[in-house]
Amino acid sequence: MSFSLTLPDRVKVVEVGARDGLQNEPDPVPAPTKVEFIDRLSGTGLACIEATSFVSPTWIPQLADAGEVFRAITRKPGVSYPVLVPNERGMERALEAGADTIAIFNAASDSFNRKNINASIDDAFKRLARVAEIAQAENVAIRGYVSCVLGCPYEGEIDYGVVARVAATMDAMGCYEISLGDTIGVGTPLRACRMLEAVVRDVSLDKLAVHFHDTRGQALANVLASLEFGVRTVDASVAGLGGCPYAEGASGNLATEDLVYMLHGMEIDTGIDLEALIAAGRYITGQMGRAPASRLGRLPEGRRRHRYTT
Repeated sequence: MSFSLTLPDRVKVVEVGARDGLQNEPDPVPAPTKVEFIDRLSGTGLACIEATSFVSPTWIPQLADAGEVFRAITRKPGVSYPVLVPNERGMERALEAGADTIAIFNAASDSFNRKNINASIDDAFKRLARVAEIAQAENVAIRGYVSCVLGCPYEGEIDYGVVARVAATMDAMGCYEISLGDTIGVGTPLRACRMLEAVVRDVSLDKLAVHFHDTRGQALANVLASLEFGVRTVDASVAGLGGCPYAEGASGNLATEDLVYMLHGMEIDTGIDLEALIAAGRYITGQMGRAPASRLGRLPEGRRRHRYTT
């Protein structure tokens, strides 16, 4: 008996640890530490590293130093460094800092949006329309995030048709890629695929990425199901950093190290040096005085060096 999966030869990993991973940390992380962290990530082979967010310091005090950090990092040729912007003022600050790729966000839940940005889905898009206009005029690439695609902390179940509508609107606004986020980590492989089935009716599959939180231990399983579905881009956060400040219990982004270990074990190329990635995760968690949340980050080096056999 033979066994086979329909899997890609290569997957793009989008590292979100420096923004999504740090945004909810209660203790300030100094700007030079963030710069060193991002520069270490740049040396791992990652092709896309989300660097920071130009949100109001009142919303996210941890990222009040966005301009300082972004100006100080060493941007490696061939690596994309998106920055999150919520509105026109954030876009202005991002341009002043020299950003050439931004990320915009909206949720598939009106309730979540009102808690997060005090706006409905449609009102949020009205704000983002101006951001997209400026980005296109300035030749700035746009990545999109859709939150709560598999569940909302306030509304519960989410209509996948709403997810598809939000994703399609982002596509029409010019997003080169749209990341579908399970913000509270309630998804399972079947639900993830049903959500993707709804979205691909309106948005090309090659424009979609997935972003799973591991709150209930389902993230890697959801990634595998998404890869079989045809997704080729996955978001993750080194050392398992992060969560959402507006969604109670949404701790635990998928750890990039654990994702890359799985992908390499399935003979899927990522271009990433796993040991360098683990070292970057250990650096930032060491600076914060704690151990990595990733499985690989906690293993001694001798136990990490497993040789795959087929």
